[in-house]
Amino acid sequence: MLNNLKDNFKEVLQATLPIILVVLVLLFVLVPAPLVLVSQFLIGACFVIAGMTLFLFGVRMGLLPMGEAVGAYLPRRNSLWFAMGIAFVIAFAGTIAEPDVIVLTQQVNDASGGTISRDLLVYVIAIGVGFFVAVAMLRIVYGFSMRYLLAGSYAVVLALSFFTPANFVPVAFDSGGVTTGPMTVPLILSLGIGFSSVLVRRSAISDGFGLIGLASVGPIIGVMVMGILQR
Repeated sequence: MLNNLKDNFKEVLQATLPIILVVLVLLFVLVPAPLVLVSQFLIGACFVIAGMTLFLFGVRMGLLPMGEAVGAYLPRRNSLWFAMGIAFVIAFAGTIAEPDVIVLTQQVNDASGGTISRDLLVYVIAIGVGFFVAVAMLRIVYGFSMRYLLAGSYAVVLALSFFTPANFVPVAFDSGGVTTGPMTVPLILSLGIGFSSVLVRRSAISDGFGLIGLASVGPIIGVMVMGILQR
């Protein structure tokens, strides 16, 4: 367990250290900042490193095994509707807890002056992710082609973009992007891999992956529909 924690710390340090160094160079060279601000940045950076280390440790120790265990259990109930329902609930809850989603929705709420509600946007994004993860379970069972599902989904996105208010279109695409965060990705991937690994004639590689790409379409469509209804 201690070795896993050390490995997580090294990974986080490798990912964050270049950004910290770049910001420090900018603060001292291009944008001269008071020492207090620099100190606050360094303290915040230390908290970020510590928090991400513990977060990733928790993901690998808890979320990944849990997701695979739940995914492997779902086929035993012999109910596709049950599997889709559980997948929807897990994806919905994971999206609401996603830090990237929380940051985006708060920023949108502030930038729009409250006209685009933070809480409503969070639930729309979560419902979109949950719906498409449930569709992904259906796809794993029946072996639908991922390329056709993605092509059809983005055809719907393209069609909706002609009717969506201009201020909702960029928010919609960013909403799809933030679903690929540190909370949602391991949860959905482990669920799909566990589900496909116990099904006959299904491959954990070809069927367990691709769920994130499909799930990210849901928030885009959801936010666009939200914009059309609020017009």
